Amino acid sequence: MNSAASMKTRSRHAVGWMAGQLESVRAYYLREARMAESDLIQGKCAPEFDRVREVFSESFERGDEIGASVCITIEGETVVDLWGGHLDKEKTQPWQRDTLANVYSTTKGITSLAAHRLIEEGRLELDAPVAKYWPEFAAGGKSELPVRYLLSHQAGLAAVAKPLHAGAIEEWDTMTAALAEQAPWWVPGEKHGYHALTFGWLVGELIRRISGRSVGTYVREEIAEPLGVEFYIGCPEELDPRISDLHAGPIIAPENGPSFDMVSEILSNPDGMFAKAFANPAPTGPLEVMASRRAWRAAEIPAANGHTNAHSLARIYTALSLGGTLDGVTLLSPESIERARTEQVCGEDEILPMRISRFGLGFYMPAEDEPVGPNSEVFGHAGAGGSHGQADPENRMGFGYVMNNLHQGVWMVDPRPRALLAAAYKAIE
Repeated sequence: MNSAASMKTRSRHAVGWMAGQLESVRAYYLREARMAESDLIQGKCAPEFDRVREVFSESFERGDEIGASVCITIEGETVVDLWGGHLDKEKTQPWQRDTLANVYSTTKGITSLAAHRLIEEGRLELDAPVAKYWPEFAAGGKSELPVRYLLSHQAGLAAVAKPLHAGAIEEWDTMTAALAEQAPWWVPGEKHGYHALTFGWLVGELIRRISGRSVGTYVREEIAEPLGVEFYIGCPEELDPRISDLHAGPIIAPENGPSFDMVSEILSNPDGMFAKAFANPAPTGPLEVMASRRAWRAAEIPAANGHTNAHSLARIYTALSLGGTLDGVTLLSPESIERARTEQVCGEDEILPMRISRFGLGFYMPAEDEPVGPNSEVFGHAGAGGSHGQADPENRMGFGYVMNNLHQGVWMVDPRPRALLAAAYKAIE
């Protein structure tokens, strides 16, 4: 090899070596930054639950979290109460214990709890026609549709067919009037399909008509304030400085089986039930953008815009894990809890792609292919992006997880809370 060629070869090798070194340095500092992020984790964790702290820290180290909190109770005692990270991607605002975030469908569990209080009082009957409380609902062949089917996602009202204007999602009267007119998409009771958004107005309107209070007011006065926690369906503006924006996170493909492209499905059949369920009214932006709007925060959307933190969510579910009473505050009787978590449906979901879903009366319950612990009778609800709350009466465990980095995947419960729960159950084996 002549000297010129040799020099070129050495130069290429040198450039390659330098690129490798730069990548190593970049990876090192990225790892150090993530480690520093995990070092910001605050709160308390009982020694036997140290693995939960490790799992929580590892999620930050991998870059799966921006800001998050988790709280776990056993027998009414807090054994894990951790938080860390930041409200913003620029990492200028630390996540605090009382930071609030939109928890999307985790809201459904608390809306369901409100309905069960009225059922326990005898003011709402599961097998009575919805039209008994909401006369306009009888339209569209729904005069005999029972309350039970609203809570079990069997009503066939997962979507509104007629076009609705953008922003209608924030207008209570618009949405309830449209649902009162809507004919079921399937024969009620014969199938079930996740009523992703409509669940809140359907159940919430019953709460409003019977109690004389909006669902947000009812939840605040009957559940949150008596327990000394924060759960808002409709957030006052003065809370905005404590509310974290949400951030678009990764789209995670399933390990086995085909992936699902929601946008393509909507575009391929814009008049179909799936498209109408998620795109009518048209979204005002991606999930993280919608949740940052003041109009969204102020509205009462009982299927999707609850704002809370992990320790508040866990405290609500702690009461339900202990027979319904905590610190002298009774949310439900033990009999009502058993009714609420009695399986109503389990099988292929008419709305959610490629999923088996299992529901009690308003509460999500784990299917066999997606356990959230050793006990299949736990009940609660998860939200888009990752949040999750649940009660386990058998192990007397309450759980809450709230975050701001929205992951997307084909699952009912995000892998992050599932990993935290697995570590918690390992500790009590």
